[in-house]
Amino acid sequence: MIIAANWKMNPSLKDAGGLANALNAKIVQPVTRILLAPHTYLIPMSIRLQGSDIRLGGQDCHQAADGAHTGDVSAAMLRDCGASVVLLGHSERRINHGEKSRLVAEKAKQAIVHGMDVIVCLGETLGERHAGQAEQVVIDQLRASVPDEIPRGQLMIAYEPVWAIGTGEVASLADIAAMHDAIASELPKNQRGDIIPNVPILYGGSVNAENAASIFSLDNVGGGLIGGASLDAEAFDLICESARSQMLKSEFVK
Repeated sequence: MIIAANWKMNPSLKDAGGLANALNAKIVQPVTRILLAPHTYLIPMSIRLQGSDIRLGGQDCHQAADGAHTGDVSAAMLRDCGASVVLLGHSERRINHGEKSRLVAEKAKQAIVHGMDVIVCLGETLGERHAGQAEQVVIDQLRASVPDEIPRGQLMIAYEPVWAIGTGEVASLADIAAMHDAIASELPKNQRGDIIPNVPILYGGSVNAENAASIFSLDNVGGGLIGGASLDAEAFDLICESARSQMLKSEFVK
């Protein structure tokens, strides 16, 4: 299970330090935790998390290696600031900045060149879901946003229905399961037709301490991309513990 904290454009640097210290004080292995911090906080967070099992990530990168791109950040810059992961194609980037799937794929290529792991975000709007287009929209995003040459060990997928992000609304367990199954069916397969492992599919969209356990119990849900709840250390710890419990339960069943 992978639990990624997406702080977005939050919090203050003082509060960020407190959150990082609180996360660092906990051990939730075998869960993998990722902190997606604002770019300006990457170096101080890398110092705070030094020696920790928490991976540090950026929230976006440019599709070019360098150049005249005022205000942008390259994958190499993220890496040099201590990040090993980058989040790409989040709906807030797609909507607020007009980013298309082709651009997301170009950014992913650049991140891979510089040794970064990539979390590619997918998700439909409420209108698309009501129109019966949700699955097709998400699969089209998947096909266009993930470069063919990306090593599967460096790829994570995050499904976030746009209408559930930060709204308190959560997709039904049946809808989450159906979409994660659809995404999994599009991932590369080996010669026997089995899905190639090492491509976790995370769920995001108002995940909290109360609903995390039921979401993580679903097939093809490999963790969560956590927004608002990641700004509350106690809530985030409870979500991570839900993931840990699910992993231990699954191992016991095996």
